[in-house]
Amino acid sequence: MSLTKFIINRCQEAQNDLRTTKELIGLALTENDEDAAWEAVTVLHFRGNREVFEAARKLCESGNSKERKLAADILGQLGIPDRTFPDESLAVLFKLLDNDTNIDVLNAVGVALGHINDPRAIEPLVRLKKHPSEDVRYGVVFGLLGHENELAIKALIELSSDENEDVRNWATFGLGSQINTDTKEIREALWQRIDDNNDEIRGEALVGLAIRRDERVVSHLIEELSSECVGLLAIEAAKEIGNTKLYPALMQLKKWWEVNDDLLEEAISSCKGEPEGK
Repeated sequence: MSLTKFIINRCQEAQNDLRTTKELIGLALTENDEDAAWEAVTVLHFRGNREVFEAARKLCESGNSKERKLAADILGQLGIPDRTFPDESLAVLFKLLDNDTNIDVLNAVGVALGHINDPRAIEPLVRLKKHPSEDVRYGVVFGLLGHENELAIKALIELSSDENEDVRNWATFGLGSQINTDTKEIREALWQRIDDNNDEIRGEALVGLAIRRDERVVSHLIEELSSECVGLLAIEAAKEIGNTKLYPALMQLKKWWEVNDDLLEEAISSCKGEPEGK
């Protein structure tokens, strides 16, 4: 099923769902099964009408942090795929961001702002980049993804060296492949992650440098491609940089690597040719 058809079907299902907004919110708050709880939230997302917005807005004023978190979860994707009440949702989320102190709420607000993807969220999010909670810092990173704004990029550079792996990983991902900006500072931040102990973070750094045609990455890619455990991101980076020095390692890898044959063939095609120096 295509993504478009899936979205159309989900919209129709949400509109035909006989449960009231109040019932869905109650389910989201009380259901122990996380998948079932989030399914109720998803119905509210696709329904996306004024009634849902007003219910979420009222939840933001609750003294119960779980209810305020749910409000952020609802507002972040309200009306998908065609967003409804974006400006009003932003105003409510900004108020939470400025006044709430609960870690779960602040995390949810950051994620919600990331989904809305409005540049007006950058400055208030950046103010929380040094928050003592890793969950809040993760929300900040998610909220800043995809913004080419200098302030957002500077914050992501800082957070790409965060002590928490999830924060560091998503910040590196944001710098590496979610923006087109290419600066010395971005490359240096990615280069700092090239030997990260986390395989995924290292892979995101490889991809980011390869996209920017940074030749320093080639020797590291040869090492990655020749190892006993080769990840998708290393193959993606090889495809992006298209350097012929990687061709022999890719052909050797073809003998046993079966994770994603199409991606491997694309990388081989990109790097095909006589290796330099031969």
